[in-house]
Amino acid sequence: MNGLNDALKLSSSQFADGANIPARFTCKDINVNPPLEIKGVPDSAKSLVLILHDPDAPIGDFVHWTIWNIEPATSQIPEGALPIGAVEGMTSFDQTGYGGPCPHAGTHHYIFELYALDSKLDLDPSTDRNELLETMNAHILAQTKLSGLFTQ
Repeated sequence: MNGLNDALKLSSSQFADGANIPARFTCKDINVNPPLEIKGVPDSAKSLVLILHDPDAPIGDFVHWTIWNIEPATSQIPEGALPIGAVEGMTSFDQTGYGGPCPHAGTHHYIFELYALDSKLDLDPSTDRNELLETMNAHILAQTKLSGLFTQ
């Protein structure tokens, strides 16, 4: 948390913060995004951004999912679904869309980062995480995260 707004919260009905992510949301099963619940979005927010990454990957921080222009009124992202109007960006799999946890060995941390922004973003789906972060940096009103674990 960066202290911009401690009210913003991200959770899942399928795993608690710091707990194991069920296999159904990984490459070991159907590989769809878990359901996510969003609370405490600032009234002044114009959009939300979600980034899922694995900082434990041997090749460096591996990006599994990026989404931007999520409507600020969104209170949940259903399992296996993309919020209406949201844009998915490029992942470390060199494709857009969700790519679930799939470590080669050991236990990895998977961090879902949620940001509330004071604007929408005019970005192409070919945008990667670094470009996304650079573009949104000056527009962050609040941020929070949800972490999960998965062991291959």
